[in-house]
Amino acid sequence: MRIISGIHKSKRLMAPKKLPVRPTTDFAKEGLFNIINNKIDYSESTLLDIFSGTGNISYEFGSRGGKEIIAVDSFYGCVKYIESITLELDLPITTIKSDVLRYLNSCTKKFDIIFADPPYDFKINQLEEISEIVFNKNLLNEEGMLIIEHKKQSNLSSLNNFKESRRYGDSVFSFFS
Repeated sequence: MRIISGIHKSKRLMAPKKLPVRPTTDFAKEGLFNIINNKIDYSESTLLDIFSGTGNISYEFGSRGGKEIIAVDSFYGCVKYIESITLELDLPITTIKSDVLRYLNSCTKKFDIIFADPPYDFKINQLEEISEIVFNKNLLNEEGMLIIEHKKQSNLSSLNNFKESRRYGDSVFSFFS
């Protein structure tokens, strides 16, 4: 995995092999950030990275000047890895070890972007639950967006607040606002 742009451009990171993750590919991540670049000012923006895994999206957002980042994952090894890279790269990332749905249900903060990369075996109803919590609890700032990464076989276009989806290889990003 590498950071594509920003102050840590081209920095390669090697996550421990024992982590139960499927990091977003560089190809998909580059496509995602090309979309985000046209919608936000990083220096004024906040990110909630749920199911954060290796922290790949958080590092990219931070390298581009993100104001504040919260990375939530339930696996202790992922949280520890993100903490070590955060210190190494001096990024504004706060890590939280928690069940993601439990965290969302108790969250009172608002974000400009909420990025969710749940396991690919999540069913449509589980992906819908993420969206429902985000919008029912009003966790996005005005003009904010929820982005859910999922497998190409899942179609989220029927969910409330769906705006568009973009496919990059086997990954799809669905945008909600």
